[in-house]
Amino acid sequence: MNPQTPPKKNSWSWRSQAFRGIVYQLIAAVAIAAITWFLIHNTLVNMQARGIKSGFDFLSQAAGFDIGESLYPFDSAQPYWEAFLIGVTNTLRVAVLGIILATLLGTILGVGRFSRNALVRGLCLSYVEFFRNIPVLLQLLMWYVILTEVLPASSEAWTLGPFFLSKGGLNFPIPVWSTGQLWAAYGLLPGVLFGWAYRRRAVRKFETTGKPGSMVLMPLVIMLFASLAGWALGGAPTEFNRPIKGDFAIENGGALTPEFLAVLMGLTLYTASFIAEVVRGGISSVARGQGEAASALGLNRNQEMRLVMLPQALRVIIPPLTNQYLNLTKNSSLAVAIGYPDVVSIANTALNQTGRAVECISLVMLVYLATSLGTSLLMNWYNNRAAIKER
Repeated sequence: MNPQTPPKKNSWSWRSQAFRGIVYQLIAAVAIAAITWFLIHNTLVNMQARGIKSGFDFLSQAAGFDIGESLYPFDSAQPYWEAFLIGVTNTLRVAVLGIILATLLGTILGVGRFSRNALVRGLCLSYVEFFRNIPVLLQLLMWYVILTEVLPASSEAWTLGPFFLSKGGLNFPIPVWSTGQLWAAYGLLPGVLFGWAYRRRAVRKFETTGKPGSMVLMPLVIMLFASLAGWALGGAPTEFNRPIKGDFAIENGGALTPEFLAVLMGLTLYTASFIAEVVRGGISSVARGQGEAASALGLNRNQEMRLVMLPQALRVIIPPLTNQYLNLTKNSSLAVAIGYPDVVSIANTALNQTGRAVECISLVMLVYLATSLGTSLLMNWYNNRAAIKER
């Protein structure tokens, strides 16, 4: 008896699930586009009725205000778009440094929760419970008050070698720019290439022989050596612009303002407490037998954590870690509360001067949307690389 096969459905029939799915998606897309068009049209009509100008033409006009902190010179005669660009670079500077420092500190604290020393475990637990239960805005204000009220004046700055710490911020020596620094950058490029090749070779050797090699330290040494070789070929310049005490402030050298330090410290310490819990949860997810097997093979505690537990926990850690990176980037908008000139602060100033509220808020939203999507894409790529590959 031949089995009866169900009649083949026409792909363009309403009884086809795939066809209905396409129709529903088209209806949803049209509805969203119609609502968006209605909101934009209604906003523009109301703004015209009240005599409010609209458009982004103000970006080419002179800003008319100075910015106290920027990576490159800016004065009030330069256009608004350059002011926004400085705000974006200031936001990215805090976000990138904060992510790096919070990751290092959070990983140390998370691993410290598994220490066999009760004092270390208690200190790590106390840190996590203290910093993650205080709102980040209060922490930013706390660090700003400490940096601007507790520290001495510039004339009595605390000195540690060529470094000065005072109410004016942290001052430090910076190298005088010459061709030697340029050659050091040229040397770093092949250093990165050779370091990457060495790490791939170490990974292949570990997979085939089981003998672990230096996958982080040695590539860093190779990059440093290549950069130093370029610096030597460029004449080995050693001249530094060192800070000195002036009559009213620390002069020369580089400087980090109290606003920048307060934002960086607040975001780093706050986010590190959450990353520590993410790391602790990831390590806890690894089967206890893995650690016992590592001990049976003769690995000490550090090798067990570095070679066995953390690599397996990484696959669990990466997705929630991405959320913490996104939170840190978005929390940087609170820097406006202590006067740090990030993109929100500069947008507020531009809004008050031009009255282009919709345009300024749209630019701020676009900046945070772009940074968040970029972070997500990068972390998703890394998550795919760290995922277990079925053979």
